[in-house]
This record gives sequence, C-alpha cells and structure tokens, in this order.
Amino acid sequence: MTGNGTKEIPAHLKPFISKQYYDRYTPIEHAVWRFVMKQNHYFLKQIAHPAYVNGLRDSGIKTESIPKVEDMNTSLAKVGWGAVTIDGLIPGSAFYGFLANGLLPIATEIRNIQNIAYTPAPDMLHEAAGHAPILLDESYRDFVKKIGEMGAKALSSKEKLEVFMAVRHLTIVAEDPKSTPEQVKAAEQQVAESRKKVKGLSESDQVSRLFWWTVEYGLIGELDNPIIYGAGLLSSVGESQSCLKEDVRKIPFSVEECTKTPYDVTKPQPQLFVCKSFDDLVAKIDEFANTMAFRKGGTESLEKALTTENTATMVFSSGLQVTGTVADILKDDTGEAVYFRTAGPTALSCDNQQLAGHGTETHRKGFGTPIGKLKGDIVLEDCSIEQLNALGIIEEKEAVLNFQSGVKVEGVVKSILYSEDKPIIISFKDCTVTYKDKVLFEKAWGTFDMAVGSRITSVFAGAADPNNYFEIKSNEEIEDEMDQPSWSELEGLYEKVRKLREAAIWNEQSLSQLNEVLTKLDQDYPQEWLLRLEILELYKNHNGSHTNVDRILKVLNKADWEPSVKQMIGRGLTLLNGN
Repeated sequence: MTGNGTKEIPAHLKPFISKQYYDRYTPIEHAVWRFVMKQNHYFLKQIAHPAYVNGLRDSGIKTESIPKVEDMNTSLAKVGWGAVTIDGLIPGSAFYGFLANGLLPIATEIRNIQNIAYTPAPDMLHEAAGHAPILLDESYRDFVKKIGEMGAKALSSKEKLEVFMAVRHLTIVAEDPKSTPEQVKAAEQQVAESRKKVKGLSESDQVSRLFWWTVEYGLIGELDNPIIYGAGLLSSVGESQSCLKEDVRKIPFSVEECTKTPYDVTKPQPQLFVCKSFDDLVAKIDEFANTMAFRKGGTESLEKALTTENTATMVFSSGLQVTGTVADILKDDTGEAVYFRTAGPTALSCDNQQLAGHGTETHRKGFGTPIGKLKGDIVLEDCSIEQLNALGIIEEKEAVLNFQSGVKVEGVVKSILYSEDKPIIISFKDCTVTYKDKVLFEKAWGTFDMAVGSRITSVFAGAADPNNYFEIKSNEEIEDEMDQPSWSELEGLYEKVRKLREAAIWNEQSLSQLNEVLTKLDQDYPQEWLLRLEILELYKNHNGSHTNVDRILKVLNKADWEPSVKQMIGRGLTLLNGN
C-alpha cells in the first residue's frame, strides 16, 4: 500500500488501494512506456504547458522503465501531495476523494501495444506521465484539489452508477488483448444503453464533464494558439499532436459550455476548451461550486439528495450532520421542506465526528426530524440553557414545541446534547410528532431524537464521518508476492534488446546478438514494429551505416500498416532522425 508518508489516508478510501507488482511488468510493457515517454519528451516541449515540461524533468519519472509508485510518492511529497496505487477505474466519489486529500490515484496497469496511442482504461502512462508532472505547479494543484473536493461532495444518481459500471466494463474489455471486436462492440453498446437511462444532469455529471474538459482534455493560453495541460492529451501519443490542428474546434472555456458538452472516452475529441490561466480556472470553478448542494443547502438540495437514492449528509444550521439515504421530504404550502426522513442506517455527527450513541446501530431503520424555527421566530440552536428553560425545554419535563411550519413535537425531554454550549439534539420519550392531521412519530416507536436546526445549510454525497459510517473492508489480504509470470518468446526478444541497450560495452558480440533478434523478427514477427524501432535506434547509435538499417526501414516503411500503427512508426522515425 502506497501513500504520502506525511498524510494519513482516510480509512474509507483504503479499500480502493491496490499493490504495484513491479516485477510483473513485461519487457514489452516497459518498451511501451519508453516509447511514449521518449515521444513526450521530444514532441511536447513546444506544445505543452511549461509546468508540465518542467515537471516532467523535475518529477524524477524515468524514461527507460515504468516508474515505481513509491518513487513518485516521494517526488510529490515535496509539494505536499502523495500517490496511491489503485486497481483501474474506481467510483467517482473515491477518485475525487483521493484528489481532495492531495493524493494522486494511479492505476498500475500499462496499456498494451495495440492501444499505445490511446486507451480509455486508466493506466500508468495516463496517471504518471499525464497527471503527475504538472502537479508540481502550485496553481494547478490548487485547481485539482478544489475540483476533487467538489467531486467528492457532488450528488449523483443510481442511473449514473450504472453508467460507471458499464464504462468500467468497457475499459477492461478494450484493454484485454483476448477481447474480440464483438465483445468490445457489445461493451460500447452497454455504455450507450446505460447513458440513455440517465435523466438530466446530476451534480456529479457536471463535475465529471468539468474534470474531463479541464484536467483531462484542457488547453490553455490564447484561443488561436493554445498549449496543452490536460493529462488525457499529454499521455496520448496521437491526440497530443492532432488536437492542435484546425479541424478540432477550440472553444473559450466556460463552466456552462463544459457542463453542456458530453464526451466519449473511446474517441478523439471533436472540440476542446481553452482557458486563460489556472487562476482563472480556479475562480470560475469556485463560482460553480456556489451552485452545488454542499454550499447551497435548502429544500432544493434536499430534493437532489432524494433523487440519488444513495448515502448523503444533511447539515443543519446548528452544525449537526445527518448521514443517511433521504426517503421522504414533507413540504409546507410554499414548497419549503419542514420535515425529512431517511431510510436505513443513519448516523448523526458534528464537525465530521460521529456522536456517541448516534451511530447506525442506534438509527438502523432511519431517522426523521423537523426543520425550521419555532413560533415566535425562535431559532432553537441560538438558545442558551436559560432560554431553553424559559421555553419549557427541561430534562425530565414535558415540553411542547410548535414550529412555524405547523409541525408539533410533544413529549418528555429525555436529554439535550450541546456543542459549544448550543443545543444540537433534543431527545424525547413518550413523544408524538404531528403535522396538521398527519402523525409523523408515535410514542410506541421509542425515543425521538430531534435535530436542532432552523435550516439546512449543506447537503453533500457520502458520510460526514465515513470511517465510522461505512463498513470498512480491509484489503490487507493482498499477497505481498506473486509468482513471476512466464514470458513469451517475443517478450524474451524485447528483454534481450533492452539488455543490449543498457550494456556498458558495445562490440561485435552485441551486433551478432542484435542480428539474431532481427532475423527472428523477420521469420516469425513481421508485424512487430516497436521492437524494430528499438533495434534501429541501437544501430543508429552504434553502427549507423550497417546494412541492417535499410533492412529495418524497408519493413517499417511498407504501405500496408494500419493507419494508427503507421502514425506511431512515423513518430518513432521522426524522433530517431531528430536525435
């Protein structure tokens, strides 16, 4: 388990952390990493944000081999961040939760050679080569952390969860070399069908689109001459070049336009958004955050929580936090919420700490409470002990609370819980709660724990105290060691070339071994282009006039390569000629 040594990883995020089995990376996977990284260092110097170029140099990420996440963690620790290993796509709330805590989640897989230009699946190239370097820039870090905080609190929907599961399945199928075209097409169809079920845009949808068009696919600078800062572009060998061409529409960044624009993870993007600066991004994102339920509160935010059918936290003006699944909202004649009820396990917290005796075991079937002021415009949370006594709210005494809304609470005060000398929970026994002619709580149901609060100030996804609310499943059963997989013959050839490249001495024996590899390629692997590029690099570095140079070029320059492969070969040859 990897994380920033200066930070404590929240317990509810730990189950999403996996292990990087470094020794299981194959020689081909290291070659894929090396190819993309060499491309990035060579081609992105003039078209990427200086923060990325400088970060690529200063982050300690090596070109020759896949990095160890623990080394990246050490590098990011210098700027107060860290890195954690995850297993592919994880729920958005967890992904954003890591970012909100200053932790970069890194998928440890590496794309296969067929998807070397781009893969929809999260992988080391995307996370390490795309996201990590630019995080060394302070203003960009601030932006990513802010959007992480927004994403972690954004309210979603059950339909959105179905979309996530479909997309996760697609990324697994697309990256699996054993998948057939029919299986990929079926997975894509599943994503399309699940998206059709989504009605409207939830907050998480909006944040997801903002994240995509900025952190993943953002351009920055002048509209007619932008540069790249989005990690999805920076880690895509093909799209990092094509995205700046005229046929990709460039649009001035605005939150409204970004949230209105859907995206397709499987295809190059037909349009991109150009922001002026990271500071401008932070300011505009902050404006958008003001429209979200976690800042806005009120009835509208409660209604959003109701549609999610998932865990949310409602914060009262007293500071009390109620975590559960909103099942019902009672409104007055003006449409304002006067009472709400949760279903299933519910917990009460204050300052993000669960209150003793008010966890999910106590409120396992749900929780209901009124919202609002008492008649006479009385704000209960502002009352001192003396003022409560004057209202007849005294322990072991019967009290009647008449709310302005018409909700009536009558019963014997069992206890009063305070925070900073102000009441946050008043518990009743022998209690009845009514609204007009409707009974909301009966004496036979036991203790009525009433939340104190004249209004709802915030509603956000997840739990106030997730470490106590959720059942945290440990993943400590992950084995420390796994058997070394056997390499294929082709992987053995890659390894042999790698050892020749890293050897301190180059001699006739080196040439002989290289010729043996090339002969084997010509006999059995006519479509193997990447290893031929690596062999060509060795010849150019040591024996540029060798007859095998033309032998290799003849194969690489043939006309029948797939267009995407032909593009990669061209990029590789350009780099070799440039060096």
